[in-house]
Amino acid sequence: MIGLDESLRSLAAGFGFTLSFVFDDYDRTLFLQGIAYTALLSVASIVGSLLAGAVGAYVQFRGFRFASRLTDLYVQAFRNTPPLVQLYFFYFALGPTLTSVFGASQPVLSNVTWAILALTLYAGAFNVEIFRAGIEAVPRTTVEAAEALGLNQGQAFRRVVLPLALRTSLPSLNNNLVNLIKTTTNAYAIAVPELLYASSQIWSENLNTFEMMIILLVFYMLVVGLFSWAMGRFERAIAVPGWGR
Repeated sequence: MIGLDESLRSLAAGFGFTLSFVFDDYDRTLFLQGIAYTALLSVASIVGSLLAGAVGAYVQFRGFRFASRLTDLYVQAFRNTPPLVQLYFFYFALGPTLTSVFGASQPVLSNVTWAILALTLYAGAFNVEIFRAGIEAVPRTTVEAAEALGLNQGQAFRRVVLPLALRTSLPSLNNNLVNLIKTTTNAYAIAVPELLYASSQIWSENLNTFEMMIILLVFYMLVVGLFSWAMGRFERAIAVPGWGR
């Protein structure tokens, strides 16, 4: 490792190609922290958005009038506004309002929590529509057969409709979740120390913007590529022959 550090220092001195996060302890810590926060934002918002999508789709499936209208309003609001504007609304508008209402001396929620909440609701709105389309692809006769076996609507949804809808929805779901991972970079705007924020601090101190941008592009290409590959494997693993083809 010492030899690699010296080689990179020589490369930086001779050619100006500076990968300071490799040989500088402070920059390395900053970079690894950025990866950790990016992973946290991605995993938390993916799980949250899937839950939001499933709940919203279930509400629409059951046909609850008031709840369905609220779900439609939520979907339209979050699908038709930019995710960065949503993030600013939560952090700069709703955050101070909640702090004032509760009379707190500190913000009620941290910038990381607001980022996760905003990303979850943004992707969840698309997931509602993705799951809804998958549910509509399940033949009504299949639902009737499940109910004829003694399942109530909730059980039929959990055990029959949702598993089949998930298989149909996976390609679109994969696209949305890939977009969600990339959208985590918006958290930079409210000073969440994710990878883009950490990289910007590194290049502002070392003037190695070109090198750090290459690292960022390669990192997201690898992460998104690995995620897409894993989703493809999952899709093939749970595929039902003749269903959704």
